[in-house]
Amino acid sequence: MAKAAPAEQLRLLDVAALDSEITKLTHQIDVAKADAELAAAHTALTEARAAEAEVKQELDAAAAALKASELAVEKVASHIAKDQARINSNSGTATDLMALSHEIDSLTVRRNELEDNELELMGTLEEVQEQAAVVAAETAAKLSDHDQHLARRDAAVKALQDQLAKTTAARAELVGTFEESLINTYERLRTRNGVGAARLFHGTSEASGMALAPGDLSEIKAAAADDIVFCPDTGAILVRSTEW
Repeated sequence: MAKAAPAEQLRLLDVAALDSEITKLTHQIDVAKADAELAAAHTALTEARAAEAEVKQELDAAAAALKASELAVEKVASHIAKDQARINSNSGTATDLMALSHEIDSLTVRRNELEDNELELMGTLEEVQEQAAVVAAETAAKLSDHDQHLARRDAAVKALQDQLAKTTAARAELVGTFEESLINTYERLRTRNGVGAARLFHGTSEASGMALAPGDLSEIKAAAADDIVFCPDTGAILVRSTEW
């Protein structure tokens, strides 16, 4: 049977406590990284940006429509000006001049229609511009909220990571003080079963949380104080003390 001084076995509980703390901190870091409030803020920001992009498309379309309307008005106005210049120069036959006059009348009606449409498009553009300003403000607010949650989450994660680093360093220092065969046994059992060592407290294995069977308990009580004994359920080293 493997042996180790009772005091050395007792010190394994300090290693186990640090391992438990490391496991807890690692879990807390995972939970902190998955921050629900940050996730909700990220979703809200994504939705706000999508809404802003949609309004931006509407804004671009409205601006393009207005630009096209303005060009159409300019084109008709230019045509009217040319026809009027020919009439003013009195070049051409009376029939030609009459035709130009009729064309100017038709173009004037067309220009008026285009100008009315241009006014409507200007109104539409102004409405979309106002909507764009609203959604831009909403996006800015969502971004600010998101960044605040991100900063809070990152600070929480960093604090936990710092604590984890300190605990890991303390464990490494403590492990270095053990006799190699004992700590290797502990590490092997912890890797295999999740628990390397635990107390045998009033007949109950704290590795399994179960009371030992009378036969198992008798065997352990009969073992020498420096014998290394194991939990029959988990295989972990059971640390004994006469005070327990």
